[in-house]
Amino acid sequence: MTAEHYFSADPASPAQSRQIDIDVAGRPVRLESSTGVFSAGRLDLGTALLLRKAPLPGPATTGTLLDLGCGYGPIAVTLALSAPKATVYATDVNRRALDLTRANAASAGAGNVVVGEPTEIPDHVRFDQIWSNPPIRVGKTELHAMLETWLPRLAGNGTAWLVVARNLGADSLQEWITAKGWPTHRHASGKGYRVLRVDQHNATHAGSP
Repeated sequence: MTAEHYFSADPASPAQSRQIDIDVAGRPVRLESSTGVFSAGRLDLGTALLLRKAPLPGPATTGTLLDLGCGYGPIAVTLALSAPKATVYATDVNRRALDLTRANAASAGAGNVVVGEPTEIPDHVRFDQIWSNPPIRVGKTELHAMLETWLPRLAGNGTAWLVVARNLGADSLQEWITAKGWPTHRHASGKGYRVLRVDQHNATHAGSP
């Protein structure tokens, strides 16, 4: 199984469970990972940078958040524990990843996580925040289609936080999203990654207010 197959709907490799420890606001949380999902052996450097540099929602945060391409759930669980009053949707095309996210949310006591395939998230739901370490290796066509599907679902003053490796096209992706009408800014850099902030406010894409 190559790393490029983490976006397969049903990984062919036998599942081999692994334990990964993360820190959520000083609280240690142990998550279960497995072969066949993204960054199965450790917390991905990009995801770690995103969670460290982007402003996490606080305990008073309400509304609806989305972890797009959730993998085994480190972003979703972190958001849910940081903002227990919010509803956190977690979605991925990889069904093994979704099963792991469900189990990890339950074991972490994150009862505000709703896990489902992309088609299972109700069309009417709009998101105050979208968080994603997007699957760059699916190729530009699929990546752009994914973003053009989900960015329009940001609420009126919503924000998306994306982390992308610099050598995999972070800067060109920033330019592309901006050209599509969503103001996009480099929020932080580190470890070869960019953290991008995408704003729905003042967006000029078709269909915006």
